[in-house]
Amino acid sequence: MTEGAIFAAIYALLAFMTVILPILASVLMWILPLPFIVYVVRNSWKPGLMLLVVASFVSFIIGGPVLIISAILFGTGGIVVGELIRREKSAFTVLLGGSLAYIANFILFFILSIVVFDLHPIKVMQEIMMESVYAAKGMLQAIGQDPGGQLEQLVEFIERLIYLAPSIIISTAIFYALFTQLIAYAILKRIGEKIVGFKPFREWTFPKSFLWYYLVASIFILVGLEEGTTLYIVMWNLFPLLEIAMTIQGLAVVFFYCHAKGFNKSIPIILVIVSMIAPFLLYIYRILGIIDLGFELRKRIKNSK
Repeated sequence: MTEGAIFAAIYALLAFMTVILPILASVLMWILPLPFIVYVVRNSWKPGLMLLVVASFVSFIIGGPVLIISAILFGTGGIVVGELIRREKSAFTVLLGGSLAYIANFILFFILSIVVFDLHPIKVMQEIMMESVYAAKGMLQAIGQDPGGQLEQLVEFIERLIYLAPSIIISTAIFYALFTQLIAYAILKRIGEKIVGFKPFREWTFPKSFLWYYLVASIFILVGLEEGTTLYIVMWNLFPLLEIAMTIQGLAVVFFYCHAKGFNKSIPIILVIVSMIAPFLLYIYRILGIIDLGFELRKRIKNSK
């Protein structure tokens, strides 16, 4: 049995398990590109394409057209990431390539789900979320509580989700690319492959132009735009992505400060975990990110040290 056949069988088995074991699907989906990544790192992209053909054929036999779509979605992304790693590109170049590949694939899946299966993913998401809101409202009213305006704000956000499809696709693709890349790096290191890892998180930074984009988008959001217009859709998709970028920038400042002061490595990690419980901390990180981009805060911390 050749190496390619073994990797194709591994992928087909993982994909089949996502179908027959829906409970594990949310975990298995993170490792589906890994057989392609490892195989391409060891053999280059041309054999990787052959692996994709074989994996798609086996997937079709096992699970029909749905698994073929899955093989194309995760296989092409894995091939791009694997080839960039094989060429010893920087970790951020690998992340960019993987993100673009998954963005293209997710857009393709989005279109296919509407055209072929007559399912609009965002509308399905809206229906599920609205059902949860109505259930929560009924429970609160049953115990004599007034839901107030919070649920109304949540309903407005859910109704606006239809305009946020581009940012949802982009942010999901980037997060998926990053997470699978980190898993792949761990596996490749384990089997002795040479990789170029990420710089320490404390050194991560975005271009200064992001700050101006963020300020412009903030002004448009505060002023208000006519719902449904092109500018409205662009700004409502751009703004949350820039908010995430500012938050990451601010977290990098926190990690840098803790490192400069010689604090225990666990302290910034604990702060990140706490921020998931207390989201108001994200606003502080975002402000730190804005200050860092505008006034080179980390450089000042370094000089003060």
